[in-house]
Amino acid sequence: MSNERKTVAVLGAGTMGSGIATVMARAGHRTILFDVNEANLERGLGTVRSFFDRSVSLGKLAAVDAEAAKATLVGATDLKELAASDVLVEAVFEDLSLKKDLFGQLDDIVAETTLFHTNTSTLSVTGIASGSRRPERVVGTHYCNPAPLMKLVEVADGRHTASWAHDATVEFLAGLGKTSVVTKDRPGFIVNRFLIPWENSCIDALENGLATRDEIDAAVKGSLGHPMGPFQLLDIVGMDIHQQVATRLYEQLRDPRFFPPPMVERMVAAGDLGRKTGRGFYTYDDTRLFGS
Repeated sequence: MSNERKTVAVLGAGTMGSGIATVMARAGHRTILFDVNEANLERGLGTVRSFFDRSVSLGKLAAVDAEAAKATLVGATDLKELAASDVLVEAVFEDLSLKKDLFGQLDDIVAETTLFHTNTSTLSVTGIASGSRRPERVVGTHYCNPAPLMKLVEVADGRHTASWAHDATVEFLAGLGKTSVVTKDRPGFIVNRFLIPWENSCIDALENGLATRDEIDAAVKGSLGHPMGPFQLLDIVGMDIHQQVATRLYEQLRDPRFFPPPMVERMVAAGDLGRKTGRGFYTYDDTRLFGS
């Protein structure tokens, strides 16, 4: 697969879907952001456009380039509108049946050469691919969050992924300016295998009074060289997403390090999900998820 302008459909207009759509539009691809819920779709489209507007205001992107990127972006609520897609990136809720059903429906809509990518990191790529009659074209592509700012994408082949699909995927990601790392189709891949227990330990340290939020974030940035502290990152990811990912990995691995601490449940119950709700570990006047 060459890196000429393509039609890329991103399924799911939530945090990850909006972020991935931003990446595609910025790379110049015709980008279709899909969601069955019109309100969610409009919110996602607004998130993408606000990223480009803010990038201009910060001097990180020329206004003409921002307008060109926004011009490539359209929304869709009907799967039939994705018929011309060269690449499909699935970023819907982490539900195996939902993902399998989507790929099964799309088999009858898109071309046989269309690549199917799934952004999962907790479900089996092989299991998701089994929903398609052509599992050889299904590849796991887990974009690190926030997708517009992070360079890394984990690539995981399913049991029946063809070499041509893998190679085309790595080439496509390179054209986006992303760095690919190849991992086995295992729960959590590389990043979340390490990240979720570490984030849980940071939350546990805060809950047990080891140090304050600001002190822990400052210690991580100052000693480990991370661009943001764990609580800043969790506020971008969303506590609901962290809870879902941590719980699913615990259910599969039965390692207590993955089980979310009690503070997570309390924050989710209170609606303190992070930047997207205006309050998490920090409070926010600007609820844009990735604005720089």
